[in-house]
Parts: sequence; structure tokens; C-alpha cells
Amino acid sequence: MARKNLIGVSDSHAAGLEDERPLAGRQIAGLTAGQRPPTPIGGITRSLSAITQKVERAQELERQLAEGQAVIELDPAMVDVSFVADRLGVEADVEQSLLQQIRDHGQQVPILVRPHPDEQGRYQVAYGHRRLAATRALGSKVRAVVRELSDEQLVISQGQENNARTDLSFIERSLFATRLEDRGFSRDVIMSSLGVDKAALSKMIAIVRRLPVDVIEAVGAAPSIGRRRWTELAELIIEDDERVRTHAFVARSDFPERPSDQRFETLFAYLSQVKARSQAIAWVAPDDTSPVRIRETNRETTLSFNSKTAPGFADFVRQRLNSLYLEYQQETGD
Repeated sequence: MARKNLIGVSDSHAAGLEDERPLAGRQIAGLTAGQRPPTPIGGITRSLSAITQKVERAQELERQLAEGQAVIELDPAMVDVSFVADRLGVEADVEQSLLQQIRDHGQQVPILVRPHPDEQGRYQVAYGHRRLAATRALGSKVRAVVRELSDEQLVISQGQENNARTDLSFIERSLFATRLEDRGFSRDVIMSSLGVDKAALSKMIAIVRRLPVDVIEAVGAAPSIGRRRWTELAELIIEDDERVRTHAFVARSDFPERPSDQRFETLFAYLSQVKARSQAIAWVAPDDTSPVRIRETNRETTLSFNSKTAPGFADFVRQRLNSLYLEYQQETGD
């Protein structure tokens, strides 16, 4: 299998595997360090050395092919995305920049794929989704390393590569962790994938559990927004009416037009304003006590009676609701 793949590797990659030491400084196969080659020297020795080096390079290339280390070219149409998403979309300018870079300089960094576990002849990405998308758009082959990976190995490779590149935002990493847990992966595997400890992982998953996933997806990656701000947003979306308002706000036609960070800030400002309006305000009685707190939202006004401050006042008001309502009708003319 390795010899068959050897044919498909470009000459440029084979050259990249060459030892960069000068020929004169290399050890000849079969000789110990410091041992000089026997006579005759000169042209014959150099020829033998060159042959030895070519054999060594071929053996190293074959070993790397067998281990899935060599870079080969694949048709992007034969490559599927990972079974668990790790991104919340890519900003158009970032996507265009990567596309232009690959167009001008070629794909410098290969993607990692595995043979598709369910479909013969196809592959599945561990990491490199944006590079795959760019090569598709350009109509070119995608440079890839092919390895046999279990599901756990795939998600660990996927997470660690993004983690090493500091490429995912806080909420993307948190959502990725939650999706892995929902698929039955252990927290040990998820911690290995993201490079976080148990406490950090618990906080990441807890935040996602408190937020509607469709709201997270509507906001997007929000690369500048960290754990504290997402926690504060979750505090603003607790009650059912708050969730209804949130879904209505992110469904507005102008919401997706903003960059992701601005979408977060706009939603946060809106919910903070609504929350401020709905805070309960103490009503101060003529005797300077506060037996009632008034909470007002767009849909209703709620009175909360403090039974300790004014025992029985709630019943007193309840018994007079009819007369109060009649007085209200007379005042308003209804």
C-alpha cells in the first residue's frame, strides 16, 4: 500500500524530506561514526554515497507513507467534513484572505483526514476545513495527510490543532466541548482535545447549557468575547419571556449583517436595557416603609407585597380590587 502511494507524492515533497546537511558531513550507510571509507575514493565514493542517500530517502518516505505522514493530493469532492462541527462560521474577509493566499502561494499547510468510516473511497476531515473549502472554491486539489484515526483520535486531533493555532473563540470551544459530550465522549477525551483542565471544561459546558444554542449560532464566534461576558449574557436570558425577546431580536433582518462581535454587543445592550426596565422598584409608603415592590415589563406589571413590613396589606388590596377597578373605569371613561 505504501509503495502504491509513493507514486502519487510530488517531487517537491520528496525533496522536502531530504537531509539538509552537506553531503560531505553525512555518515555513509554501513560505516560507524568517524570511520573513513576504504579506497578507492573520489568519484566512486561520491557515487556510492549518493546511491545510499537516495535509498535512505526512499525508505524514509515509504515509512512516512505507511504511517500516514506523507502529503498527498486529493479531490476535494471526495472529502467530507468532521462529524462534529467546531466553528460558528467564518467572517467573509477572513475567508477571502485565505482564498487569496492559497491562490497566490499554494496550500502550504496540509489538512489531516482519515479514510471515511462508512463510505468506501471517501475521506473525512480531522482539521483543515477552511483550507478544504478554499481549494474547492479554487477548483484545485487539496494537500492532505491520511491517517487511520478512531473517533476519539479524530476529535483530539481536531481540537488540539485548533487549540495550537489559537484559532477558535471561547464560545466555539465551549460549543465544541458540549457537542462532544452530547455524542458520548468522556470528559477526559474532551479535556485532551481542548487542552483544558476539569474546572475550566465544566464552566465552558455550563455556559452553553444555559444559553439557547440557536442564539449562540445567531451571534456567531464573537472572537473578542470571553467567558465572563458570555456568563453575563446567560444571566440576562433566564426567564421564558427573556428568551422570547432574545429570539425575536436575533431574528431581525439586520442582525446578521453586523460582524459577530457587534452582534454580541448589540444583543447584550438590548437585553441589559430590558432588564433595567424590568427591575423591581420599591414603593415608599407615607410612613417611609416599602411594603410593595413594583416590577414592570413590556407585557405586565407585577406587585410584590412584603408581608413582614405590612402584614395583611396584600389581602386588604385584594378585597378592594373591584372598587379600585370601578374607580379606574370612571377616571379613564372606559
